[in-house]
Amino acid sequence: MLDLVCDTLCGPGAAGMVFAKNSDRPVGEVQLAMPFGRRPTAGCTLRTQYLSIGDTGAHAVFLSCPTWLWGAEHGVNEFGVAIGNERVSTVHDHAGRRPGLIGMDFVRLGLERASTAPHALEILIELLATYGQGGIADAVHNEAYDSSFLIADATEAFVLDTSGTEYAAAPVTRGTAISNRLTVGTQWTQASPDLAPGDDFDRFRDLDAPTASADARRSAGLAFLRAQRDRGAGLAPAEVAAHLRDHGHGPWGAPGSHGPAQPPPAGGPGPGGASVCMHESQRAVTAASFIAVLPTDLAEGAPLRAYVASGSPCASIFVPAFPRTAAGPPPFVPFELSCEPMWRAADAVRQRVDADPEAIEEVRSVLDPIEDELWAEADDVVDRPQEWSAVAATWGERALRALLSCAP
Repeated sequence: MLDLVCDTLCGPGAAGMVFAKNSDRPVGEVQLAMPFGRRPTAGCTLRTQYLSIGDTGAHAVFLSCPTWLWGAEHGVNEFGVAIGNERVSTVHDHAGRRPGLIGMDFVRLGLERASTAPHALEILIELLATYGQGGIADAVHNEAYDSSFLIADATEAFVLDTSGTEYAAAPVTRGTAISNRLTVGTQWTQASPDLAPGDDFDRFRDLDAPTASADARRSAGLAFLRAQRDRGAGLAPAEVAAHLRDHGHGPWGAPGSHGPAQPPPAGGPGPGGASVCMHESQRAVTAASFIAVLPTDLAEGAPLRAYVASGSPCASIFVPAFPRTAAGPPPFVPFELSCEPMWRAADAVRQRVDADPEAIEEVRSVLDPIEDELWAEADDVVDRPQEWSAVAATWGERALRALLSCAP
């Protein structure tokens, strides 16, 4: 089995929870960041990837979607709830199951329907019990799989592990990182009826599926979070961006404070070749990277901030965005993030760096100044939403132009 990989984390920051994910997908699979408005269709029928289910309407959402899928790898909604999923290997027999919901369906449905992280957890558990999991989620390798989820809002977060219709969920207190393996273990506080207190959810793990790569990348995420806590600092988006660019030797390339660029790792699968920013070109590469700041005062009109890197974060630009919020001003999301040319340009730069790792220095010398400018401009206008559309109108165009100049 060829294992697609992802890495998701969250932790408290100065203004609220910071949520982030690298979405690793098959080479060449396009993934776009797309805003969707509210959908007043409660009572109608909703078509997910493989099932038609009852619709409850939808909140406004900002999603990162592989273009062939209805669902999303990760995203955030207008109430400041963020969800990301991870492929996990379990004893659940996908081949013998009828079609159900896939991990990306759960992400989108949770964000469309929930107003808090606990509410999202409740919704995902209910959907899991009602519809189960099943259906191809990796079209390149024709594979189905189960998912684990990280669910967060401004003040709370949860990890939800699943295997078929079985599940276990644990609250997150000081932040955590998850990757492509079950992690809740015995620490769950909610679980499916078949589990008794003290049962280890790891019993549902497929023992034939290696976890060395996932263990190494999750350890990197936990070490990053621990280092931030030891410094007495909350998570900052720039530092999270540096972690998402980790090629196996630690964070690098924080917007506004760039140091030497770190070439992508060499080697095959396993701890020696795996990294948070994935470059296993025969299996999977990072197709999209996402950071969201979930403010505690969102209900009072505080802006929701997101940063999106099309393609691999090491070879791309984190472009700021202000997604729609329930109580806030009109949003601004650069149009180019939802268009294939931006992703194609970033992927071409990733291919250049994979072919010539030393080219990363030249690439970053072009991309870093543009990224710094965009972040500085976003910081400058964050409290003046009436200026967002004027100041940010060129963000996507400038990022795309810089990427095209670095493409082979």
